[in-house]
Amino acid sequence: MSFESDLKRMEEITELLKKEETGLEESIKLYEEANALGKKLTKTLSEIQRKVEKVVSDNENELATESFENDEE
Repeated sequence: MSFESDLKRMEEITELLKKEETGLEESIKLYEEANALGKKLTKTLSEIQRKVEKVVSDNENELATESFENDEE
């Protein structure tokens, strides 16, 4: 599955878990699926983050690249 389809499935699971008609056993299965998807999505985002470069202007107004850094770290 692609990142987008995994994310969409995560959103679907979230909506299903909010419904009162979803039984306990189904909720547990959905939770386990969501947990696995969450790990997969996090891993994918980490891989993407390592690949992203942002363009910056150096002192001579020439374009350069530097690694993307998460501002939260």
